Amino acid sequence: MSQPRNRWIVQVILVLAVLAFVGVSVIPLFGALNNTPSSSQNTANTKGSLTSSDQKSKLEDQVRGYELVLQREPENQTALKGLLEARLQLLSQKEKSEVKPSDIQVVIEPLEKLAKLNPEQSEYAVLLAQAKQQIGDREGAAQAYRSVLDTKPGDLKALQGMVALLLSQQRPEAAIGLLQDTLSNAAQANTNQPGSIDTVAVQVLLGSVHASQKRYTQAASVYDQAIKKDPKDFRPVVAKAMLLKQQGKNAQAKPLFDRAAALAPAQYKDGINKAATDPITPNPAASGAPPADKPK
Repeated sequence: MSQPRNRWIVQVILVLAVLAFVGVSVIPLFGALNNTPSSSQNTANTKGSLTSSDQKSKLEDQVRGYELVLQREPENQTALKGLLEARLQLLSQKEKSEVKPSDIQVVIEPLEKLAKLNPEQSEYAVLLAQAKQQIGDREGAAQAYRSVLDTKPGDLKALQGMVALLLSQQRPEAAIGLLQDTLSNAAQANTNQPGSIDTVAVQVLLGSVHASQKRYTQAASVYDQAIKKDPKDFRPVVAKAMLLKQQGKNAQAKPLFDRAAALAPAQYKDGINKAATDPITPNPAASGAPPADKPK
């Protein structure tokens, strides 16, 4: 699990840094294969040596083969994972503007089965939720996120996705309430299962929701609480730095960027330094920013 998780952190940490001013994607559907548990890497290994047309034909053959297996064994997980992988790769070959709801619908069926068969692997349920949201089934998406949060209230991907869904529905207070409830229950949850809720990550996400509503004072206060809770954690430091930068307070932001870069693991330092100098383009359609797992 460490390598997929590390890849996910790398993808989201600077999205976190720009807070609510960029769009959120929990596990981008077009890149989902990198984060979706898979039984085989054969397709990925041969992809580079095939033309686009050959690759599409090969994937279509794989889909038909897995479908035949599943007709006989509907819960064969090897076939379900292979079918999901092949369909996701076919989907990734299309431009986003070319993707139709029917293209995403064929991904949903194996995801539903895999999520049911593997409740401990939240990636399936999160990807299922995102797929349902993309076809307009917001209630189905919410149910998928809740299915994870009911048993794992601190699951960051599910929390991030649920918050993004609520913000897309113009329900910021519901998103704030969800995160505040998570923080209120964190002490007991972490007593029962140590480390089950990353309170600093949840605080950073809460701050980003406030920032998305231009409640800068509340956002800064939440970040300050997170910094006080764990002064060695770079995430709330870079979050506050970007909040200040967004408000044009570059002189105040600079020492925080420097501090965040000093605290961060080596693989994030260049990204933080780049975020400190890059211009920020506000995105009015933004739906919040995700937290990142704390690097081990």
